[in-house]
Amino acid sequence: MAQKKIIIVDDDLGIVESFTEILKYQGYLVDSATTARDGIKKMSKTFYDLALLDIKLPDKNGTEILKEIKENKPNMIKIMVTGFADLDNAVESLNHGANAYIMKPVNPEELMKLIRDKLLEKEKKEMLSEDKISEWIENRLNKLDEI
Repeated sequence: MAQKKIIIVDDDLGIVESFTEILKYQGYLVDSATTARDGIKKMSKTFYDLALLDIKLPDKNGTEILKEIKENKPNMIKIMVTGFADLDNAVESLNHGANAYIMKPVNPEELMKLIRDKLLEKEKKEMLSEDKISEWIENRLNKLDEI
């Protein structure tokens, strides 16, 4: 199985460094950006399985990044990570495609469990899609054999 790629978009270098260390230790390939603009630029050039996004960035709100990802990378898992406990932000994030919303400070074990669970959900959906495609192809081939 290929290593999963994760991007962290957060302007707090301490968070970026700690998340990077934890994720790399768990075997993930990790990239990061400290602004929304840089994060979006990297996401447009590279495939990532998952994005950890801060809600408050110097140049944009994290929900604005969600809108762009939803349009251009709809299958990417998006987890909002914030230090601002705000119901409106949580609802807006989920409405714009966030797969989860967690609060800082983040418990590393909980973060890793959430990431593993979300990646597993995505893999199961993709396998179901592949199974459906294989089934469709098989049905089409059987119909051609009948002709």
